[in-house]
Amino acid sequence: MKTRRLAPTLLATLALAATLTTPAVHAGRSCEARPPQAAAVARGMDLAERTARALDASGAEVVVLARAGQDLSKYGLRWSHIGLAYKETSDTGVRWRVVHKLNQCGSARGDLWRQGLGEFFLDDPWEYRAGFAVLAPEVQMKLHALLHDNAGVQRLHQSDYNMLAYPWAQRYQQSNQWAVETLAMAVEPGATTRERAQAWLQFKGYQPTTLRLGAMTRLGARMTAAHIAFDDHPNDKRFSDRIETVTADSVFAWLERAALAGRMQIVR
Repeated sequence: MKTRRLAPTLLATLALAATLTTPAVHAGRSCEARPPQAAAVARGMDLAERTARALDASGAEVVVLARAGQDLSKYGLRWSHIGLAYKETSDTGVRWRVVHKLNQCGSARGDLWRQGLGEFFLDDPWEYRAGFAVLAPEVQMKLHALLHDNAGVQRLHQSDYNMLAYPWAQRYQQSNQWAVETLAMAVEPGATTRERAQAWLQFKGYQPTTLRLGAMTRLGARMTAAHIAFDDHPNDKRFSDRIETVTADSVFAWLERAALAGRMQIVR
């Protein structure tokens, strides 16, 4: 579990922007390394502040939180990345923290990170909006305890990263997949392995997104990106250009359909 904190004030953050480079991790955003711009930092911090106010007003302790790091509209998707956000009370006050999985740029490895809202939105998003769903009370209670436990959140983590990992295989794991499998483990005591967590998700009616990717697109992606693979997908689906994967949009639709969370709320 990796933890990074932002400077305590917006002024300090803007000052750092002139000297720090963008972290070489990503999920649901561009992997291009470039120095952060002051205007982008300010917009990201403003979104974080507005999101914190919305989360406080919701009365929730734990939510599924999304950002729009990339433009995925050609696939009919709005959100690119989700994390599990929880309210934390300490001697310094109350704040929101996010546990999520990020891919090491240029590699096939992913790691878990614990961050504040500010840093969660400082990844040069495609759209400065956030989405969140308040989980059902019993789900919040179980997840809240787990999210404080570094060993617990690592239990179902698979470091072999594939942005288009097949939802019902265990060879790879992408960011949204880790989040939904960890939620399954928290809710279902018997979901102590990835295979069992996936079985519970299927039992509860989770339906992944199907992307239509032709053979040439798949070949180009596999040859040029270490974090994209297709060898965990069933041949009958892969060779008919149907690539199933866990997306933020499909997770929010399922959470509401399964009565595990309320309708998604948007922070503009």
